[in-house]
Amino acid sequence: MSSIALTDKCMTQNIAMILHYTLQFLDLKSCLVGIVVFLLLLDIIRNKNPPKFPPGPMPLPFVGNIITALDFKTIDKLTKEYGDVFSLRLGSEKTVFISGYKMVKEALVTQLDSFADRPVIPLFQKLFKGLGVGLSNGYLWKNQRKFVITHLRSFGEGKKGIELSIQQESNFLCDAFKAEQGPFNPQFYLYNAISNIICALVFGHRFEYHDEKFQNILNLDSEAIMLAGSVHAQLYNIFPRLFEYLPGPHQKMFSNYEKIKDFLKDEIRKHKEDLDPSDPRDYIDNYLLEIEKKDSDPEAGFNIETLLVAMLDLFEAGTETTATTLRWGLLYMIKYPDIQKKVQEEIDRVIGQSRQPSMADKPNMPYTEAVVHEIQRFGNIVPLGLTKMACKDTTLGGYFIPKGTSVNTNLSSVLNDKTMWETPEKFNPGHFLNDKGQFVKKDAFLPFSAGRRACLGEQLARMELFLFFTFLLQRFTFSPGPEEKLSLEGQLGFTYAPQPFRMVAVLR
Repeated sequence: MSSIALTDKCMTQNIAMILHYTLQFLDLKSCLVGIVVFLLLLDIIRNKNPPKFPPGPMPLPFVGNIITALDFKTIDKLTKEYGDVFSLRLGSEKTVFISGYKMVKEALVTQLDSFADRPVIPLFQKLFKGLGVGLSNGYLWKNQRKFVITHLRSFGEGKKGIELSIQQESNFLCDAFKAEQGPFNPQFYLYNAISNIICALVFGHRFEYHDEKFQNILNLDSEAIMLAGSVHAQLYNIFPRLFEYLPGPHQKMFSNYEKIKDFLKDEIRKHKEDLDPSDPRDYIDNYLLEIEKKDSDPEAGFNIETLLVAMLDLFEAGTETTATTLRWGLLYMIKYPDIQKKVQEEIDRVIGQSRQPSMADKPNMPYTEAVVHEIQRFGNIVPLGLTKMACKDTTLGGYFIPKGTSVNTNLSSVLNDKTMWETPEKFNPGHFLNDKGQFVKKDAFLPFSAGRRACLGEQLARMELFLFFTFLLQRFTFSPGPEEKLSLEGQLGFTYAPQPFRMVAVLR
């Protein structure tokens, strides 16, 4: 065969091979395109909104509105664009956000039973397993809630003893402040003091401020609460199976909570060892006895695992929000010394310096009470509240919200509603005073939320805030540390808290 013939044959073979692989590539590419189109259509069909569902920004395929930040400032901006009732899609889950006093009141108060359930939130499900009071539902929730309310009334809010406990703890806190010779950060003193009140109710004892083990627990908890607001934590809720195995801040948060649970398990063990059924000392003792009583009713959820979760629930809820509110309170008094002076003048006039403040003084101290309320309003501690879920098909603001839809009530928008507050953007105790200087309640004051899922410890928190705040301003005048640049811009974790600051406490 000639060389020309061989060359032609090789060229023919090469062309055939090129055509073969080209067709294979086109087939593969066509298949891939077909699969992508099919998945896109499936995503559109599966996530199609029902008629009259709340509007919202256009979601990305598969991941939804994953690039939308879930902080209250972003939610406020979206409210201006889409209205007081709008929605976001996170992965394949839809969440409705409700803003403004009118709509939030409609959801939580007028439609009392429409949004009384909790959805399964992967982050909290891993930590709390749907147990306790905060995140449970149905029969279990009703039984656990009833038990907590009964305990708070019998061992705490309903007895003079809790007021005495707060007064005594105020003295310890005062001594700790006095021991500081220069500028200091009050954060963990306040955390320890407030935590000791709930510890007395739950464990039957308090912890010294120099107790290294307990200080470590408080540090772990504070860090975990900040990490709960991280981007990784939010992504864990959207893609739990993926982020369960990925490193990041969420893993540190899980690790912290395991250590806190170990601490709580040790407290349960000690209580079981010396439990006297005829003389229950605290929440743990009563719960252990309730486990025996409800042995024939497992659906009520009284067992050691639920006790552990309930203790974690009470420990955090009874510490974080109140301690953070007091931190805001001290920061505002430093920032607004004229308001601090007016509070001290009322304290001197009503109480003086010879005795401690008591709850009996509260009706005679309208300005101080107004300041405490304004600290809560302006501090905006839990801006988006805890996520709820529609218990049934519901209509709100003309929009249809199907049963099972997650719902967030934007409490920040209520505490800053321009139709309800004269100067919502300013720290103004006058929001709670009439022309005669008398204290007045405001319907839009909802820092504890409202309805069936309102904070169970509201009355205890109110007592703690008034007594601790009044006692501290009776004993000290607060000012910033040298060259301290105070910021009223908070940092968002699970709660909205002040940035760390140092202050000087001068005895009066």
